[in-house]
Amino acid sequence: MSPSPKKNSATTNLLFYINGQWCKPQTSTQVLPVINPATQSAFANVCLANNMDVDAAVDSAAKAFDRWSQTTLQHRIVMVEAFLVAYEKRYQAIANAITQEMGAPASMSYDIQTETGVGHTQAHLVAAREALLDEPIGDHGQLVKEPIGVCVLITPWNWPVNQIVCKVIPALLAGCTMVLKPSELTPMSAQLFAQCVHEAGIPSGVFNMIHGTGADIGDYLTSHPLVDMVSFTGSTRAGVAIAKSAATSVKRMSQELGGKSANIIFADANLAEQVELGVQACMLNSGQSCDAPTRMLIEASVYDQVAELARASVNNIALGDPQRQGDHLGPVISQAHWHKVQALIQVGIDEGATLLSGGVNKPLGFEQGYYVKPTLFGDVNNEMAIAQEEIFGPVLVLIPFKDEAQAITIANDSPYGLGAYVSTQDMAKAHRVARRLRVGTVHINMADLEYCMPFGGYKQSGNGREYAAFGLHEFQEVKAIAGYR
Repeated sequence: MSPSPKKNSATTNLLFYINGQWCKPQTSTQVLPVINPATQSAFANVCLANNMDVDAAVDSAAKAFDRWSQTTLQHRIVMVEAFLVAYEKRYQAIANAITQEMGAPASMSYDIQTETGVGHTQAHLVAAREALLDEPIGDHGQLVKEPIGVCVLITPWNWPVNQIVCKVIPALLAGCTMVLKPSELTPMSAQLFAQCVHEAGIPSGVFNMIHGTGADIGDYLTSHPLVDMVSFTGSTRAGVAIAKSAATSVKRMSQELGGKSANIIFADANLAEQVELGVQACMLNSGQSCDAPTRMLIEASVYDQVAELARASVNNIALGDPQRQGDHLGPVISQAHWHKVQALIQVGIDEGATLLSGGVNKPLGFEQGYYVKPTLFGDVNNEMAIAQEEIFGPVLVLIPFKDEAQAITIANDSPYGLGAYVSTQDMAKAHRVARRLRVGTVHINMADLEYCMPFGGYKQSGNGREYAAFGLHEFQEVKAIAGYR
């Protein structure tokens, strides 16, 4: 069993940012301790909003919309460039906050988590110079691109800054105003982000931020009559509830939800290299990434070889203190999430999958903190729960396939469609398979996604796309003016 969080001795209360000012809740006295998942101790409290705070934040955004939406694109670009300067000044502080609030190891927080804020901001700035421009259409028409309006942006804890940047920055550039509700589990990095917005001089009311739980304010926020769009990243379950709430007033919905990505390893792949990369990609961020390659599909003729390579790789994964530099794994986010991952590992054992590494309970020497053993299951079939459900922890399953057609069938046999991975030295086969996979992103031989590429999913992995020009389009309305020329 995982021990409960330690007694709350934190004194800092994290506030809201509304209409250009830091402010306390109007009437709510609720606070939530912010827990360091490596120490299980609280280091701050986050104030929780109620409906009155939602009204204040949304009203602020609504009043600022007309003025901000009429600014020039060049003015908004200058504002976002100023934000980037402020962000880079706080780069180390943001990395430290991510390590403390979600347990990402220091090297990963600095090199990957925080760096995404720089990379995505730069990519949006480049894309905005073309994607947001009006353009002629037909013989005498003009296609005008306008901001959609007041946006509610709801972001998760697993990539806290990445997801904030990929919603706030395109919304700002498109001319929208907004209310951000970051995850209440990772509010420290969001506070620093809001400081960057303030320092950049972005006008009061354009960007607002409140903290709160989905249970307390989620429905009221996403159904608010002054809100034109909701952009949500999180679980498919929560996404369905939010979509129903937003549908009452026909708001635009953009959703990036769950995933259970297949990693297809063909016999002709560079097995040692691709298996190692596949294991590392699955385990990165302690398995808490929606597009992690958590199902490794292996051509039957090399299954035993790949299984042994995967087991050796998983056994070499180190756990460690997130405050230390290095490529070790930290804990998962919370006590509740630790129990969820443990339960699904036990389900895999009960289903009859072969436990090749890891398993239930705390790793030896890591009794404090929400650490999970890096776990590998072999002899899995795609009907098992561990092959269908998003575990969101350091758990990889191995599934054999007999030929290309079956690999495609198994990969697509999922309620999700966020990402997939194909490993082969036959590029014609790689291209052929990639086109058959019902997912938003395919990585051939573990190639990285670039900041200019779209990110989003098919099926229950969501609607719409984020990143660069594709993310900018989500925050736009298009108007056709006939007889313009």
